[in-house]
Amino acid sequence: MNLRHLKYFVATAETGQVSRAAVALSISQSAITGAIKELEQQIGGALFSRTPSGMELTHTGRRFLSSAYDILAKVEDTLGMHTDESSISGHLSLAATYTVLGYFLPQHLGRIQRQHPGLTIEIHELNRENIEEGLLSNRFDIAMLLTSNINNPEISTETLLSSPRRLWLPSGHHLLDRDRVAFNDIVDEPYVMLTVDEAAYSTNRYWADIGFQPKPRLRTSSVEAVRSIVANGLGVTILSDMVYRPWSLEAKRIETLVPVEPVPPMNVGLAWRSGAEFSEAMTALKDYFRAAFLIHGR
Repeated sequence: MNLRHLKYFVATAETGQVSRAAVALSISQSAITGAIKELEQQIGGALFSRTPSGMELTHTGRRFLSSAYDILAKVEDTLGMHTDESSISGHLSLAATYTVLGYFLPQHLGRIQRQHPGLTIEIHELNRENIEEGLLSNRFDIAMLLTSNINNPEISTETLLSSPRRLWLPSGHHLLDRDRVAFNDIVDEPYVMLTVDEAAYSTNRYWADIGFQPKPRLRTSSVEAVRSIVANGLGVTILSDMVYRPWSLEAKRIETLVPVEPVPPMNVGLAWRSGAEFSEAMTALKDYFRAAFLIHGR
């Protein structure tokens, strides 16, 4: 195993397709597939499930992705120890939604602060509507949130990560025994509806597009509550890989599977006021995330 293996694996996980990863890295598809096969042989398990829509991470793959990020970040930090200290300084006002702040942003903020010790980042947790208002009134310089929910033409966005959504089930659930699970199999199950960050709105929207509506047993703003309720066999849900953890607080297992019908991913990225003049601090933040991720939006 080497760093090249890890970089190819991460690129494939982030783009969801070997072809996209190959284009992003300017290498051949065969080089990526070969590296992934070598990784799977060394780990002793499949990292991806090959589907008609692309490469889906397995349970092993999702766990390995977290480790791969950590390894590559530590290598990057180590290599940066001997470079000249960044001269970028100043204050940056950054707004973020609950999900992004809780499950995505902190590790990256730590790396940014180590790269630019003279940069002070002030963080604000707010919902999307208040973030949009704050960007337009110049209370915030830049934001990180779910870009798929923004439709305001005065706000520019750049998607960094598309996190697939999967069906969460308790260990031993009868749907896990099926070769394929469709929404008409899920619709009669008691559903746990997450409400934070407009999750309920997004859920109802893609369910309606497929022609069904879930039957919520509970609505909650707590991801941990959803995790525990699913793990204890009281309901099912569909949520993104970004907030997925295989165990509840009671140490009960949560399994996932991909429904037959396509479910839109949860897109995470940057947002700023259209036409805003980027300060040195804003540019440093944007450049960091552009270098760290391969997927770019509008």
